[in-house]
Amino acid sequence: MSFAHGLIYEFVTLFVVLDPIATVPVFLKITQGMSFRRALLVAFYAIVVSFLVLLVFIAGGQFLLDALKIPMPAFQLAGSIVLLAFGLKLVLGNLSKEIADLPSDTTLLQRAIYPLAIPGIAGAGAMLTVVLLTDNNTRSIAEQVRTTGILAVCLGLMFVQFSMSRLLYRILGASGIEIVSRVFGLIVASIAVNGLIVSIKLSFGLT
Repeated sequence: MSFAHGLIYEFVTLFVVLDPIATVPVFLKITQGMSFRRALLVAFYAIVVSFLVLLVFIAGGQFLLDALKIPMPAFQLAGSIVLLAFGLKLVLGNLSKEIADLPSDTTLLQRAIYPLAIPGIAGAGAMLTVVLLTDNNTRSIAEQVRTTGILAVCLGLMFVQFSMSRLLYRILGASGIEIVSRVFGLIVASIAVNGLIVSIKLSFGLT
């Protein structure tokens, strides 16, 4: 498994795999009832946590997988299972219940980490992608730094998107966001199933 390289290619690849559209309903549900400032803080924390997690995988993800003798397809398979569970929670409305049942003393950082940062933004697909884009065997340090910069730009654009998402909430309302969440949950689950199929094929050398 490998990716071609180039500024535009890497930007598009990273932006798509971060799935900015699907995370908007999750962000709106997590920040429902919050002031605009507190909602922005949640978005900021989620972006920073996501960047740090993906930076760890850029710096040492390949070494970690090699040390544990975990092949890329196995990592993708495990990540797809987690993503499928997350998608099903969205579809069935379980995630809404989990968010509603959060203790009153839950901090903004805790809300940002799950489910927005992980697995919403920095999911297994994103982790796998940054490892492949910064392959230690084919990429120089300068190229890896460039990819890290592109990742930071993509996450910055996601923050801008989150900051503008309140307009979507005013248009759709709570019921509309619930519908959108379930629709995107189905899309996320479909992506996860596709990842399962691809990883199984890679594991068994199927075409």
